[in-house]
Amino acid sequence: QVQLVESGGGLVQAGGSLRLACTAAGGTFSEYNMGWFRQAPGRPREFVAAVTWSGGTADYGDSVKGRFSISKDNSKNTVYLLMNNLKPEDTAAYYCAARQFSSKYYYNAPDAEGEYDYWGRGTQVTVPS
Repeated sequence: QVQLVESGGGLVQAGGSLRLACTAAGGTFSEYNMGWFRQAPGRPREFVAAVTWSGGTADYGDSVKGRFSISKDNSKNTVYLLMNNLKPEDTAAYYCAARQFSSKYYYNAPDAEGEYDYWGRGTQVTVPS
């Protein structure tokens, strides 16, 4: 069983930056692909970014490409999401997710929420318009 705790959310003006962190407890963190998803009120959960178990390969949702960066520090059991040039449409609850790597997800991490086994409780990011 893996427990995930997100932190770093808050209120930031448009154009600003935030860095979210997700720290894991339980399991072997270096064996897990990690993802970030977000959900705004009244909208479905959206894929934001994912990184492979090794931290070597990252993938991003179209709406955040070029602005967000995901990284994984296996020595700290933590995955980060650096968010730059934030926009009001980035306002959402941000969730961290984990999935143990397998032959299917060895070279890339999944972008579908149904592929993840463990979820954090989320951290709120608000960018006023």
